[in-house]
Amino acid sequence: MATFYEIETKYGAGVYYKQPVAFVRGQGATLWDADEVAYIDCTSGHGAANLGHAHPKVAAALAEQASRLITLFETYPNDQRAALMQKMASLVPGLERVFFCNSGTESVEAALKFARLSTGRAEIVAAMRAFHGRTFGALSATFNKKYHQGFEPLLPGFSHMSYNNIEALDKAVTEKTAAVILEAVQGEGGIYPASAEYLQAAQRICHERGALFIVDEVQSGFGRTGKMFAFQHSGVIPDMVCCAKSLAGGVPMGATLIGERVQQIVAGAHGSTFGGNPLSCAAALAALAAIEEEDLVAQAAEKGEYFMEKLKVIRSPLIREVRGLGLMIGVELKQKVAPYLKALQDRRILVLNAGMTVIRFLPPLVITYEQLDRVVAALDDALKMELEADDE
Repeated sequence: MATFYEIETKYGAGVYYKQPVAFVRGQGATLWDADEVAYIDCTSGHGAANLGHAHPKVAAALAEQASRLITLFETYPNDQRAALMQKMASLVPGLERVFFCNSGTESVEAALKFARLSTGRAEIVAAMRAFHGRTFGALSATFNKKYHQGFEPLLPGFSHMSYNNIEALDKAVTEKTAAVILEAVQGEGGIYPASAEYLQAAQRICHERGALFIVDEVQSGFGRTGKMFAFQHSGVIPDMVCCAKSLAGGVPMGATLIGERVQQIVAGAHGSTFGGNPLSCAAALAALAAIEEEDLVAQAAEKGEYFMEKLKVIRSPLIREVRGLGLMIGVELKQKVAPYLKALQDRRILVLNAGMTVIRFLPPLVITYEQLDRVVAALDDALKMELEADDE
């Protein structure tokens, strides 16, 4: 009988590297494979499971809503969508409009379109190391050339400047700039938090020059960094915020929050068949309620500080730096991390990379302190084992 791995390898499109382990259920920060072996998940489905796996409130909301109404185009108002719109409008004062879609890259596409529509300008300034998605607009804003290969030419009008560099930002934004788009914490690019001064300068420069300021919170949003959104550490209010991943507790959903400086959005300017469907809206309402009721934003701040300090205690000549914000943490090594990702998986710990040399930790915000201790111990052991192997 074929394994799940063999079936997916045979019939899949081929765009994913398949791991030789199949997961069939999860709860909290734990995943179980087909043989009922438990793993600690520090990937959160690439950041989509801030609430952990199979959160009971989200599961209950999905079951209830699925029996009532699953899909409804946004032309027709709906109770779940209306409630979610009100909730989203309360998250960031000044951003009181929302466009619903199905993913992070779609939320970025919407923001880029709205920026050009609103300003009448074409140029978009993004950052080096940025990752904003894989559709053509989001891909054009993404810096890493490996994602571009085979898909060029990309959209014209996009440029990239040094991240966390106010002087470079000041030079990049002109009277032709429609928008600046930045991640408050660069995720795929290596877990680099933006400084408060940098984000404040971005907001000021955009306002001075008539450009819009877009913050991509797809990976860093919904409590991940110890604030509801990572930009809130800096006291800025962007003109648009792109979010997705954990918005609906892992159910596919994206949103673009829109401020008053964004103009010219009229009926028919953009749309999404499944955006704002009642099922996803019900899941999102349950997820946002759980974040508040379980105080997961504060948990992320406290656990993130604890986890970071524990990681910094590891004494290994292989570690270059430990950095991050909340429970969005990167451990940069002095060599490629691929062997260590495998070594951790062999120790029943699932992690991600962020580039060639950074181990990325995105655990669910519900992860326990005991599980965090096990992750640190596993990393310490994996680094020691590799050093010992090199010495032999």
